[in-house]
This record gives sequence, structure tokens and C-alpha cells, in this order.
Amino acid sequence: MNAVIPPDRILLERDLAAPEFRCGEFEDRWKVVVLSWPHVLIAVPAPPCGTAPTSYGFRFECSGYRQTPVTAQPWNIAAGKPLDADGWPTGSSQVVAVFRPDWRNGECLYIPCDRFSIEGHDNWRTEHPSRLWNPERGIIGYLEQIYDLFHQSDYSGIRGA
Repeated sequence: MNAVIPPDRILLERDLAAPEFRCGEFEDRWKVVVLSWPHVLIAVPAPPCGTAPTSYGFRFECSGYRQTPVTAQPWNIAAGKPLDADGWPTGSSQVVAVFRPDWRNGECLYIPCDRFSIEGHDNWRTEHPSRLWNPERGIIGYLEQIYDLFHQSDYSGIRGA
């Protein structure tokens, strides 16, 4: 008997195979490491900076995809567990504001497109409309924001450096 694949998983798999997502992989903006529904582990490269890694892993929880925003947790790919706070990205202003291991016990990023971080931040809907979850763009919109944070002058490596 064939198992029924849930619609949210079908939508995620469709987005991961879409030309726009594949272009991001080809351009080395992100790379799927593993899909283990309802999670997908994606690596996002960062510029060389001291002892910081050249990419960071993010474990996305995708249940309810696309209508429900995803949530992403910085992830230690090699160890298969959440990234220790000392290994989180840091920088000035925007980078340090988004990568807050103190926020919700490090279970998500402090960013308007995140499922959990948008809760209680109704002001973000008017203050950061371009950074909100967009079901039409899906996970690509979230990944673009992470990639952009690493590739601006604010990024300065890891917290524990």
C-alpha cells in the first residue's frame, strides 16, 4: 500500500526543485543537505571571517508549508544538533539583531518571516512588510534574507571568536 504524501510536503519538494531555488544552489547561495519531513536542513554560505565557518546550517521546520511560515534554527550539521550559542553568527546592527540565541532558547531566528518570531510582533507587519513570510515565495524568501545578512558589511564571524 502506498503512503499518502501530505500536501505541505509536496509543496516544499516542488519549491526545492523549482528553477529559482535551483539557481540559488547553482549560485552558491544555499544548498539542501537533507530533507527529513517535516524538516529540511539547508546550508547557507558566509564569507571567510577569522575562525567562522564558511557556511551555516539551518534546520527548517516546514509543517503547514506554504500557508504557515517555516521556522529556522541554526544547526550544527556535523553533530546533528542545534548550534551552540558561541557558534552563532554575529556582527553589528542587523546581524546581531536576527541571530539571538537568547530569543526563544535559540529555537528560531528573530526575523519577521519566521513562524514563531512574528508572534507578538504585529508592528512588524507595517514596519517590515518586505521581510514577512510570503507564501508565494515560500522558503526562498527566508533563505534570501539569511544570505543577505551574511553578505553585507554587518557580518563579522561567530560569537565565540
